[in-house]
Amino acid sequence: MGTLYVIDGLDGSGKSTQFERLCREHSEYMGISFPEYDKPSAALVKMYLNGEFSKDPADVNAYAASTFYAADRYASYKLCWEKPYLAGTPVLASRYVSSNIIHQMPKLPEVEWDGFIAWLRDYEYDKMGLPRPDKVILLDIPVEVSQRRLSQRYAADGGHRDIHESDTAYMEHCRRAALYAAQRCGWTVISCAPDGEELSPEEVYAFIERALAL
Repeated sequence: MGTLYVIDGLDGSGKSTQFERLCREHSEYMGISFPEYDKPSAALVKMYLNGEFSKDPADVNAYAASTFYAADRYASYKLCWEKPYLAGTPVLASRYVSSNIIHQMPKLPEVEWDGFIAWLRDYEYDKMGLPRPDKVILLDIPVEVSQRRLSQRYAADGGHRDIHESDTAYMEHCRRAALYAAQRCGWTVISCAPDGEELSPEEVYAFIERALAL
């Protein structure tokens, strides 16, 4: 059996940049990124993020929305990386089960957060049979910084924000949920903008390599 490392965080935290560099510089790792928007398994995820169920993320309850993402992960695992992982190939994931905690748990009252974490772990790991990660790294960033980055990104490529990215108050809740979960679940937190001062991508990358002992 291989190892599974996960890079996660808010939208605009720099996950993709760091994930792509890790995959380039550590070719022994198999890289997977979620959701897999180009696959049929992500159809409900795309409908949800495009606001087809509701423009307000909170209108799609945490448990229902979590199943959309879980199904996409299950399809990816069974079709793409189960065999190499079980044969010993190390895997690096950009987002994973942790993303359901970060983005869906904030829809619930805080008194229900521990119950949601327990339900999700049982559902995805025990019931669906997805591998448990060996380490989850949370790239933590203040929402005002992530929003600035997202504005720059979409101005450059002409894209538009999904229903999560466009709701600043919701993203604040997500950050609070992420930091809570990191403490409860033993994730490694890397502060990408301590005191509001952004670290360079090179500085963040060095922290990640150190955390993963690469």
